[in-house]
Amino acid sequence: MRKKNNPGFIVVEGPIGVGKTTLARRLADSFHSDLLLEGLENNPFLDRFYQDPRSAALQTQLFFLFQRAEQIRSLRQADMFQPVRIADFIMGKDRLFAELTLDAEEFKLYEQVYSHIIVNTTADAPSPDLVVYLQAPVGVLKKRISERGREFERMLDIDYLQKLSESYMRFFHNYTDAPLLIVNATELDFAHNDDDYSLLLAQIKRIKTGRHYFNPASSLELRA
Repeated sequence: MRKKNNPGFIVVEGPIGVGKTTLARRLADSFHSDLLLEGLENNPFLDRFYQDPRSAALQTQLFFLFQRAEQIRSLRQADMFQPVRIADFIMGKDRLFAELTLDAEEFKLYEQVYSHIIVNTTADAPSPDLVVYLQAPVGVLKKRISERGREFERMLDIDYLQKLSESYMRFFHNYTDAPLLIVNATELDFAHNDDDYSLLLAQIKRIKTGRHYFNPASSLELRA
């Protein structure tokens, strides 16, 4: 059974390069839990999108939509006694990318498909017990993307990352569907620094409701 101090379904989110998948993997190890990852490498249109966004935006977005819907649907069918589950995406953010990459007619088509998916395949899927939203400046995102060396991401320009970061900020400014922990990840290294990770893990275990902010660089934890 779930330990009373552990959230049941944790989602880690944030813009490209912020470290969400790294954190999700560590959380899954800590909680001995199932792990749902976006699976970027499975999208056959992604490389083409980064080379020429206009020619492949719709195909790329629809592939991600169907893939994420299938993953969320799998949660509905899984063992309900699994104490904790971790994911590095939230279904609602799919529209965020669509708004950023599709033209008006493509987005109209996407909206029709999205509405059908939400109503018919994910309506009764479990909601997150906690969402961890990682933030970092665009310069930090660009540096981390370069360091991890994914060839298809090298063509990401700074303007796209800036717009994406702003879209995430708007999305989570109005987010009320689950408890939310907003983390300043600028100086955090979840992959190699156990102290950084332990600080955040302690915060995650404490949160039950509401919106919280975690800024370890200044040793501040604020509540709204």
